[in-house]
Amino acid sequence: MRLDRWFRTHYAQVPHGRLEKLLRTGQVRVDGARAKANTRLEAGQSIRVPPLPDAPPPPGSPKPLSKADRAFLKSITLYEDDDLLILNKPSGIAVQGGTKTVQHIDRLLEGMGDRPETRPRLVHRLDRDTSGVLVVAKRRSVAAKLGRAFQTRSVRKIYWALVHGVPKPPQGKIDAALVKATTPDGDRVRKARPGEQDKAQSAVTHYAVIDRAAQQVALMSLKPVTGRQHQLRAHMAILGHPILGDTKYPSEAELPEGIERRLHLHARRIAFPHPSGEGIVDVTAPLPPHLEAAFAAFGFSPTGGDLDGDAELCGISCG
Repeated sequence: MRLDRWFRTHYAQVPHGRLEKLLRTGQVRVDGARAKANTRLEAGQSIRVPPLPDAPPPPGSPKPLSKADRAFLKSITLYEDDDLLILNKPSGIAVQGGTKTVQHIDRLLEGMGDRPETRPRLVHRLDRDTSGVLVVAKRRSVAAKLGRAFQTRSVRKIYWALVHGVPKPPQGKIDAALVKATTPDGDRVRKARPGEQDKAQSAVTHYAVIDRAAQQVALMSLKPVTGRQHQLRAHMAILGHPILGDTKYPSEAELPEGIERRLHLHARRIAFPHPSGEGIVDVTAPLPPHLEAAFAAFGFSPTGGDLDGDAELCGISCG
């Protein structure tokens, strides 16, 4: 790690210009010798840091969590240990901020650490309107390990969705590469066309019909192999069975009477090797209120059948 980056990690209140002055005047030394901002540090070296006056945090620094914020985080926490925090993200709350998004999960995480190395970090994402399991690493090193697990597909994810109609066959695999497309209503993805291989992203989803309400609505178990933006929503629309309440990939069919106009997609369960190397983390998120109401309306049971897809978690393909 470069010396200036080490300072940003451990002394975030020290501006870069102040650090340069401390280095020029020899007040910061590495193993007793003068150093530069780009000096590469090695394990075991000694860094001399002069007494530094307390300084106000730089503009844009995260504010400490309020009592209400802490209570909210506690209310949505499904699992916690020294390395991990696993949340049940409510529908309608963004994971990260944007131009017009001030309240989001990442803002709350920023307020949980007083220094960059103690700040919890997101290791994957959920759409604003998708509810369910969200994994957070409590340290940078844990985030790096979990990032590799997601990249190597050693993480098993199961989503539940209610869709228009009943897919045929009732079990299968959607292998449709996706291309990002900008529309007047915001970013979308669509199925790649011939000749677009250079900008297409491969996307694979296993699906299974768990239950149905006549031919009107089906309860689906969705198991993404890849993790593309809007993958499950786009794939179900490509299959011809959009998810209920999806305004980005809508169905021409009317929403069933009495069903709330919200996205009926829920990150139900996640399982992965613990980053410590000991055991498996396997966490399930209860349904949000609007999905509970829809289950009751259609007569679906959240405990019946192979809803959690144990076979897939054991590595058996459902395709």
